[in-house]
Parts: sequence; structure tokens; C-alpha cells
Amino acid sequence: MALAMSNNKVAMLLVLCLFLIFSSIESRQLGTGNGKPSCDFTYAVKPADTCADVIEDFALDSDFFFSINPNINCDALFVDQWLCVSGSA
Repeated sequence: MALAMSNNKVAMLLVLCLFLIFSSIESRQLGTGNGKPSCDFTYAVKPADTCADVIEDFALDSDFFFSINPNINCDALFVDQWLCVSGSA
């Protein structure tokens, strides 16, 4: 009898863990479409450009700019690097 109660507790704990894992995964995916940014228009970096320059020149919100350029390193821009300036995240 005690073994059956123990097995039930283990099963309930397993179900709870799986529920929490799947809930966590699902919440990260809500509102992100396929999870990949889509770029409609790009800009080639010019000498002395900064991320702030591009954000200002194209009248972008900085959060939006970084969402459509997720792997950008603003400290290491290089000439002719393609930046997305229009699209969706």
C-alpha cells in the first residue's frame, strides 16, 4: 500500500514538472510568430556609422531595431555590414 502511494506521488510530480516545462516553452512562443525576424529593407553601414545613427536616420524605435537585428554588436559595426531597417520581429 505504501509503495502504491509513493508511486502516485512520483507520477503526480512528473506530471507537474512536464506541465511547468511545456507552459514555460509555450509562453516564450506567444506573439513571436515563428520566432525569427523578417527583414523587408536593409541598409549598408557607412564609415563612422553607429547603431544610434541608423536608428535616428530611419526614425526607428531602438527596441524594434534590436528585435529585427537580434545578433548585432553595436561596438563592432563594419563598413558594408547589412542592417535590417524595416521588417517584423
